[in-house]
Amino acid sequence: MTQKPAHRNLPQLLGEARRWFEEGLLAAMEAAGAAPVSPTQVQLFAVLDDEGTTVSELARRMGVTRQTAHQAVHGLVGAGLLQQVPDPASARQRLIRRTPEGEHAHREAGAVLERLEALLAERIGTAATDALRAALEAPWGPPGEPDKP
Repeated sequence: MTQKPAHRNLPQLLGEARRWFEEGLLAAMEAAGAAPVSPTQVQLFAVLDDEGTTVSELARRMGVTRQTAHQAVHGLVGAGLLQQVPDPASARQRLIRRTPEGEHAHREAGAVLERLEALLAERIGTAATDALRAALEAPWGPPGEPDKP
């Protein structure tokens, strides 16, 4: 007797979808000979401003501790993909920016993600992919406590 799969909630499904894109991106970048990076480092690249971002702001955007963000930055600086520069707005802060090699990797990753999105559209249909994008781009408002029964 085949068991029906357990009902998965939206956060689980969104997490699986994110991992699908991350795994595809990491595999494509590795196949292209790019320096290996972790999913946390991929996420850091995604939230980094072109003009540079502080480690504290990166941690906030990623939803991780400052220490986790700092470790990811350190690894990417060591790989030659990021650099630390003085923040012109604060003598105490440093901005994290992409190096020229990091810019190249960022552009390559963007192209891979576009190809993955096209692959997803082939698999689930363009209408479903467009609807997914529209739902995720719609303003959800602040999270609130659902009504209690």
